[in-house]
Amino acid sequence: MDLETGDLSFLPLGGTGEIGMNLNLYRCDGKWLAIDCGIGFGGAAHPEVDVMMADPSFIAGRRDQLLGLVITHAHEDHIGAVAWLWPQLRCPVYATPFAAAVLRRKLTEVGLLHQVKLHVVQPGGSIDLKPFAIRLIRMSHSIPEAQALAIDTPYGTVLHTGDWKLDPTPLLGPPSDEAALAELSKKPVLAMICDSTNAMVEGHSGSEKDVSQVLTALIRDLRGRVAVTCFASNVARMESIAKAAAAAGRTTALVGRSLRNIDAAARECGYLKSLPPFLREDDVDDLPDDNVLILITGSQGETRSALSRVALDTHPRVALGEGDTVIFSSRVIPGNERAIGTVQDNLVRRGVKVMTDADHAVHVSGHPARDELRRLYRLVKPRFSVPVHGEWRHLTAHAELAREEGAHPILMEDGDILNLAPGTVEIVDSAPVGRLVLDEARLIPMQGEVMNARRKLLFNGVVVASLAVDRSGNFLGQPKLSAPGLLDADDPEAASVMRDFTIGLAELPVATRRDDALLTEAARTALRRAVGKRLKKRPQVDVHLLRV
Repeated sequence: MDLETGDLSFLPLGGTGEIGMNLNLYRCDGKWLAIDCGIGFGGAAHPEVDVMMADPSFIAGRRDQLLGLVITHAHEDHIGAVAWLWPQLRCPVYATPFAAAVLRRKLTEVGLLHQVKLHVVQPGGSIDLKPFAIRLIRMSHSIPEAQALAIDTPYGTVLHTGDWKLDPTPLLGPPSDEAALAELSKKPVLAMICDSTNAMVEGHSGSEKDVSQVLTALIRDLRGRVAVTCFASNVARMESIAKAAAAAGRTTALVGRSLRNIDAAARECGYLKSLPPFLREDDVDDLPDDNVLILITGSQGETRSALSRVALDTHPRVALGEGDTVIFSSRVIPGNERAIGTVQDNLVRRGVKVMTDADHAVHVSGHPARDELRRLYRLVKPRFSVPVHGEWRHLTAHAELAREEGAHPILMEDGDILNLAPGTVEIVDSAPVGRLVLDEARLIPMQGEVMNARRKLLFNGVVVASLAVDRSGNFLGQPKLSAPGLLDADDPEAASVMRDFTIGLAELPVATRRDDALLTEAARTALRRAVGKRLKKRPQVDVHLLRV
């Protein structure tokens, strides 16, 4: 397929066949449009990784044809990679006021605030990037100002839903604009690129108003300190929690950097106006236990989060113990089960009562269940359905529902290039995809040498040998071995490995022992064989050679 000539196509570089790392591309008549640029987390599948994101190399190589990056909403899996990947894209960025407020803080942290051309678009507004004419459609979600994108092109209209739900009482912001969605059906929608997260869940996702009522009733009857953890970006939930606390005679304190950042962005955009400023974590000890509620980060068991440190009693300002309660007002993201369980175990060990959505209705999803998906298909009436934002089981369930509703589903994954027009709507080619790992302040290829070595160290360990050799090639004394995570000094296998390694060294020719490069490589081979023979592992090996 010629990627530079006339047609309309869709290409996800991240977020299709997986949850997180959303980075989507549309191409029309040789011009490109990017939608969302988010992060994902390593979790149990990639314990060597904290944060990762889609590799933008494909579109970075075409950035002179990239008209802009449009952000649908301010969740990390849609906005979190902008500050890290923008230097490769160098394009204008379009976002609603709240998403822009969140993004400015991220750009400031990496020194890019004054380099990125950030355009603020009002919810329900429009963006003209010929040949793309984009209309924003208000959608309810678990964060303010989530927008679907109706993308008009010379070849037809595509609806890119972003994350959404149909909540009649979202508490913060208006419900999804069903009238605007229905209006799209008057001129046929060519394709709908749609959220699949809850495509396996029957019924309705539930309303934020219901959660507010449950939290109010629960918190009113609790004694001692109460802490609630939720997704930091769920501003409506923050408001519900604070109001439930006030109804119980409690003042709310924020604990955790991401909560403070979201609070600042929300107030900057006019949200949370009915609430007084939250207390800081330094103020928690100034209030009686029965009069404080702690809104805290760490709902997914993140190792360095505030709640994880409180559970281990290592937080410098906040402590919980016998008679206190922690409410997990969030769902478990797949892959985080073990981490969350560890935090909850540590809390219970300290005498803290733990409440979750398994016991009480303290959380509703921000994504559509099957009844909401059916309603959207009946409103929009797309010819084709492209399930995204989900793993394969979610995409397949979504495709079956779309077919039942009269749309032709097309299943694809990251890197597939879908021709939408002209001609047959089908996958016609593929683009290279990959993942980048955020390692402090640098990006590393997921499949590069650094990460491959890190995975090897994680699962197989490292063995380092130190040798002293004179200029004639004679070994001076015994080699020294270090194998943290593999062998203790008094482990009998350590002596066996040392013996086999020493024998291997003794068999080396004199000419090899006199050449530093040859000796180092031969010693690595001998060490690798000795460890493999005794431990049945292939660790990272290294040799330090001292020529005397």
